[in-house]
Amino acid sequence: MTNSEFFQDSPVLKNQFTQDPLLSRYLKKRLPDGMAQEIFPHLKELGDLAAGPMLAWADEAERNPPVHVPYDPWGRRIDEIRVAGGWKKMEELAAKHGLIAAGYERKYSEFSRLYQMSMLYLYHSSSAIFSCPLAMTDGAARAVELYGDAAMKSRAFRHLTSRDPAQFWTSGQWMTEKSGGSDVSGTSTVAKREASGGYSLWGVKWFTSATTSQMAMTLARPEGAEAGSRGLSLFYLELRNPQGQLQNIRIHRLKDKLGTKALPTAELSLEGTPAQVVGGEGQGVRKISSLFNITRIYNAICSISQMRRGIELAVEYSKIRTAFGRKLSEHPLHVQTLSDLQLEWMGCFQLVMKAVELLGKEECGKASETESALLRVLTPLAKLYCGKAVVSVSSEVLECFGGAGYVEDTGLPKLLRDAQVLAIWEGTTNVLSLDMLRAFEKEKSFEAIQKDLITRLKGLRNPEAQKILTEALNHLGFEFESALKAGPEALSGNARGFAMTLTRIYIGSLLSEFADQTGDTKDSLAARHWLLHRNLRCDLKAIQQSLID
Repeated sequence: MTNSEFFQDSPVLKNQFTQDPLLSRYLKKRLPDGMAQEIFPHLKELGDLAAGPMLAWADEAERNPPVHVPYDPWGRRIDEIRVAGGWKKMEELAAKHGLIAAGYERKYSEFSRLYQMSMLYLYHSSSAIFSCPLAMTDGAARAVELYGDAAMKSRAFRHLTSRDPAQFWTSGQWMTEKSGGSDVSGTSTVAKREASGGYSLWGVKWFTSATTSQMAMTLARPEGAEAGSRGLSLFYLELRNPQGQLQNIRIHRLKDKLGTKALPTAELSLEGTPAQVVGGEGQGVRKISSLFNITRIYNAICSISQMRRGIELAVEYSKIRTAFGRKLSEHPLHVQTLSDLQLEWMGCFQLVMKAVELLGKEECGKASETESALLRVLTPLAKLYCGKAVVSVSSEVLECFGGAGYVEDTGLPKLLRDAQVLAIWEGTTNVLSLDMLRAFEKEKSFEAIQKDLITRLKGLRNPEAQKILTEALNHLGFEFESALKAGPEALSGNARGFAMTLTRIYIGSLLSEFADQTGDTKDSLAARHWLLHRNLRCDLKAIQQSLID
């Protein structure tokens, strides 16, 4: 065969559950007796779907992105958003398999969230990012469960948690305005009280994902309420009336984004849109925080799912691609590169699943005060760390394919384009680092994470791991106290470095503990490599003169 007749085979995905032994090992160790055997057949079914039909649906949705149709043929304003059939199939599958419902039926008590997020982990990377509307749907369900009145629960909550595709609703999360994203204090949307007892909303939402959803949660300022975030309230709205017409919502355009091409994201105006206040006026930011906690964990789950997908493709490719007379899988340097990617994913996996476990306990009233404080800080840490890791891992994965990783029709560049949003959605790295400091101040979360770490380290069987992690934790504690004494500017200026280092130390403790529990050689190697090759030290410094004019 001449070179001109050579055609490179592409990597082929297999069942996404059976090909992921870490997920199985983790669930077997964490779930109560009998639960793993009960749910594994369903996870295997999802694994088959993720490696089969879902890939075709996702491809269709990507090739036929959403289209905004502002007018009908006769000039009537309709603002219809048309999506591909594959996108609709993703929604149907999510409803049938209980990707939201399982978290609220709580069949398995506090372990229900672990089951649900394992499903999401298998689903996300083959879903064309339908995981985004699911995240906001889950967050909305939790907000309604906590703060909604009886009527809202009987209608919205019932639809959001339905397993019937004909009854299932998704929800939007409309926060971002022209004034900024995470800083909601400048929210300009006004809520006018109506004689009916409800409200009408007036304002512009600059970035609204899942704009084809049936409902949305949003912040607005009731007339006469004080300025700033304290005057905001949480509102629930339904996009369409019983006749299927938008309720005083004008869609201006769909956003042209770097990635997430199948996901409809719009800029729109609320022009007297009817809405209901959730849980009474005021404390809107606190109430919507319950939604953020869910969506941030979703974001982290999606990050580890996407890391896993990219690594699997790169590993499979290494077995069939020949370079310099040998398969890539036979080149020590390439194997080392893949191992480093695998290690990053394994560490992130442990971190996110720990947060999921704590979420399940808190929702079922089984979390201690310390565990609730720990969840409060692990949520932003998991999101920020994994959101950064998935971008670097995805970039390296593309490099593993050489030029093919840069060619759109291989489908590989999509991995990097879609990964980038995971560092941005639900709070950027800097925003979440500052949120960590708020958790330290308000919930005493630093004390909680120190206590959790010390307890885990005492239980480790590996003295080397104990020594390395104890020294790293003590050093970080010293640096934190030094930054505290230097003042709030020094502390906030070093928040990102502190967050990353604290997270790496925490991941090291989880990997070491898991290796003790499983006795698996891969888990032991992962723990040791993490402790030796991840930077567990961070020298916090006083704010230096800026290099930026």
